[in-house]
Amino acid sequence: MTEHRPSPAPSANRHSQHATGREKLLAHAAMLLFAALIAGSFSFGGMAARHLDAGPLTLWRYLMTMAVMGVLSFGILRVPFSRPRRIWRYALLGGLIAIYMLTMFAALKFTSPVQTGAVFTLMPLISAGFALIFIGQRTRPDVLVALVIAASGAIWVIFRADLDAILSFDVGRGELIFFIGVICHGAYVPLIRKYNQGENPVAFGFWIIVFTIPWLLPTGAVPLATTDFASLPASVWATIAYLSVITTALTFMLLQYASMRLPAPKVLGYGYLTPTFIILLEGLLGHGWASPAVFLGALVTAAGLLVMGLLRD
Repeated sequence: MTEHRPSPAPSANRHSQHATGREKLLAHAAMLLFAALIAGSFSFGGMAARHLDAGPLTLWRYLMTMAVMGVLSFGILRVPFSRPRRIWRYALLGGLIAIYMLTMFAALKFTSPVQTGAVFTLMPLISAGFALIFIGQRTRPDVLVALVIAASGAIWVIFRADLDAILSFDVGRGELIFFIGVICHGAYVPLIRKYNQGENPVAFGFWIIVFTIPWLLPTGAVPLATTDFASLPASVWATIAYLSVITTALTFMLLQYASMRLPAPKVLGYGYLTPTFIILLEGLLGHGWASPAVFLGALVTAAGLLVMGLLRD
C-alpha cells in the first residue's frame, strides 16, 4: 500500500514577503535619507532648470550618474559584472524613470519646488494601486489610515498652514506636467519587485540607469552637444554634481534596498516628508523660514509615518 503524503503547502507570494528586525529598520532608515535627498533635487533642480532645458539637463545628469554608478558598483563594491538578461525589463523601468525626471525639470520652469513637492505626495497612494495590479500586494487598512494622517500633515506643510491657500488650490501647468511623472514613478516601485529575478540590487540599479539614457537622447542629445558649458554658472555644475552623485546614484541604491524589503506604499510613504525637507532647505538657502504652525504639520506627518512604520507589513 502506497503511503499517502500530503501535498506541500503552496508557497507564499514572494512579492508579499517583507523584511523583519534589523533589516526592516535599515530599510526605513534608508527611506528617511531618501526623502531628505529627494528634497534637495527639487530645490537645486529648480536652480539649474533656469539655465538649461529639461532634456539636456536630464541627459547630462544620467550620463554622469552612469559613470558614478559603474565605478561604485564594479570598482568599489566589487559587484560581479554580468550582461543584463531580459533587457526589456530595464528598458521599461528606465523609461518610467526618464519620464519622471523629464517632467520634474519641465514642471520646475512653471511652478515652485514646494508646489512640485505637493504633487509628489500623491505617489504613495498611486503606488499602492499599482502594487495591487502588478504584484497582488494589498495595502492593509491601518497602513492606509497612517498614510492619510501623514498626507494631511504634508498638505498643511505644503501650503504653509494657510487654510485659504488649501481651499483655493489651483492646479497649474507645472503641477499637471509633473503629475504624469509621478504616475510613472508610482508604477516603478512595485515593478522593481516584479522584474527583479534575484539580481544584485546594485547591478540591477546600474542597468536601469544605462537603459534610461536611450529614452533621454531624443530630447537631450543635440541640445547638450551644442551647450556652451563655459558660460554656465557654477551653481549649475554644483547642481549636476549633486543630482548625479548624491540624489540619483545614492537614492537609486536606497530605493532598491527598501523596495525589496518593505511594501510599496510604505516605501513611498516617506515621500510625505519631502515637502517638509524642501521647506527646511528653502529656509537654509535664505528664502525664509516657515511658521511654527507649519512645523506642527510636519510633526503630524512624522507621527503618521511613525505609526505606519510600526504597523505590521
